Amino acid sequence: MEDQSPSSESRKCSAVTGSGRKLKDNAADWHNLILRWEKLNDDGSSVAEKIVNQRLKRSPGEGAAPPTSGRLLEQECSKLVGVVSKMASIVAKMERLASSERGVLVLEAFQRGAAGGRGGPLFHSWPTQLFVEQSEGLLEGYQKELALKQRVVQELAHTGPQDLCMVYLSCWLHQPYIPADSRLPLEALLLETGHRTLWI
Repeated sequence: MEDQSPSSESRKCSAVTGSGRKLKDNAADWHNLILRWEKLNDDGSSVAEKIVNQRLKRSPGEGAAPPTSGRLLEQECSKLVGVVSKMASIVAKMERLASSERGVLVLEAFQRGAAGGRGGPLFHSWPTQLFVEQSEGLLEGYQKELALKQRVVQELAHTGPQDLCMVYLSCWLHQPYIPADSRLPLEALLLETGHRTLWI
């Protein structure tokens, strides 16, 4: 993932140590965690669709579902619980990343005393505070999305009305707390730390 171009900027970024190294590694970790989340979201979408389809196969006038249908529904629900559990693990790692970046900021303030903060940027233009703000913004979206997915898992197999089943499925698919432009902070982190090259 790291830029291998021979520019002086990429050499400068790849040679960083200390706080710079930590922030650069964190940017790569953010990227990897978000890719893993997206894969899990796709996997969960497939499972959630199967659950909804199982629910919709039962007509309103039917009594108890056939035993095979109940077992299949239970298996799919267990799979979805497993997906959400992995998502919770990803969010916990994101929380540690955000915490470590706050720690870098606190360390800089401690080292600089009353002057506070770093004299210049670690990479191209960002102060450390901006790394913290971008990470906390990303984290907040994923925390809210995880809470929504946990609710979807609790409700999806037990919700009666078909319309409500479709609403829960739509919530899973569209990830309302992770808007399309949420990739911008991640790309900005990768550009600032030299993982991406800005072509002009």
